[in-house]
Amino acid sequence: MAVIETENLTKKYNGLTAVDNLNLKIEEGEIFGLLGPNGAGKTTTLLTLTTLIEPTSGTARVNGFDVVKQSDLVRKSIGIVFQDPSSDEILTGYENLKLHGLLYGMEPSLREKRIKDVLELVDLTDRKNDLVKKYSGGMRRRLELARGLMHHPKILFLDEPTLGLDPQSRTHIWQYIEKLQKEENISVIITTHYMEEVDRLCNRMAIIDAGKIVVLGTPEELKKVIGGDVVTVKTANPNIAAVKKLDFVKKIETKNGLVYLTVTDADKNLSEILQAIGKVESVEVHKPTLDDVFIHYTGKEIREGEAEGGWANKIINYNRKK
Repeated sequence: MAVIETENLTKKYNGLTAVDNLNLKIEEGEIFGLLGPNGAGKTTTLLTLTTLIEPTSGTARVNGFDVVKQSDLVRKSIGIVFQDPSSDEILTGYENLKLHGLLYGMEPSLREKRIKDVLELVDLTDRKNDLVKKYSGGMRRRLELARGLMHHPKILFLDEPTLGLDPQSRTHIWQYIEKLQKEENISVIITTHYMEEVDRLCNRMAIIDAGKIVVLGTPEELKKVIGGDVVTVKTANPNIAAVKKLDFVKKIETKNGLVYLTVTDADKNLSEILQAIGKVESVEVHKPTLDDVFIHYTGKEIREGEAEGGWANKIINYNRKK
């Protein structure tokens, strides 16, 4: 069963098409990654799915509800963890969760039980009475995960859930996401600039570029598209003509003084490649990764430093334009 379904979803800003006839189905219980370079349309897609902006044309249904005609029911069905910190620093963890429950009109006994449950889920029970300003970055993200789960959402949207965290905290957040997806039986939609995050967590992923989905599948399926090992060679004057004659070299790309080769059995054939290509400054060999997939389909690299501003900033800018 699809918990999210779009049909020819389109959003235009002053003649610019940000989302272009998007057709997408996300199944119940999936962890789904939505990736794309800056300006690709993924943020606009998510803002539309969460009812924060309305589409220009087409339709989208979330948990069976139309995002325009039944926006209140959509909002009751979803939880959102924004990229930008949004918990109140001068309140305790417990008070932040209680406030969220009050905003959703939760009955007091259910609200208190739910606070207890979600604090246990993210291992913050012992710190519930501490002010949030005393929390570490990882603790704060865990609190925001707990808050997003307070009202039993069917779908949880995570916008760059581990951006800026140290590797240990990032790994812990991944563990919590896996745990909550299983124990809460919800669907999770993630945007991220960390390819290893997608590789570990996501059942399926889509890359969006110029407002359209350019590829969709499981991480393993998409890595197989690359079709071999990836050899990166740094050389000032590569002999591309000689390399093209090697039948085990399936693809050649050059960029910024580097030559990217897709090669069958690189371990066996590397010495012949190096002899053919000319004087080499450095060489690197690795199995296909999602970074390779991303570059293959968009022609761009994805870096943490290039992460777009969070949804809150997008909403503010959108409302200013209106």
